[in-house]
Amino acid sequence: MENSASQTYDLLKKVYGDKCLSRTQVFEWFKRFKEEREEIGDDQRPGRSTTSKTDANTEKVGEIVRQNRRLSIGAVAELINIHKETIRQILHNNFNIKKVCSKMVPRLFTPEQKEI
Repeated sequence: MENSASQTYDLLKKVYGDKCLSRTQVFEWFKRFKEEREEIGDDQRPGRSTTSKTDANTEKVGEIVRQNRRLSIGAVAELINIHKETIRQILHNNFNIKKVCSKMVPRLFTPEQKEI
């Protein structure tokens, strides 16, 4: 005996109470599994792609910051034509750099940097 989407929602509501998925979400998942879908991941969505954080762009950001540590994140973003938040994430995640007094400086200094 196959349950309908409404019956499935009612059964989930009995078991999980207030922590149950919304009715709309249950109907969506019911439809997906009825179509024999096996993956639970989200479908691709239209919109801006995440191609800004490429290895080439990361290297460009690194070169620019090494040449002039006084540039702002906005200035670096204009030079490379990438969003400022992406530049900030690259600096933070890839180079372990944060902004201090208008200079981009590593959080932990290398022995060579300590001599300067």
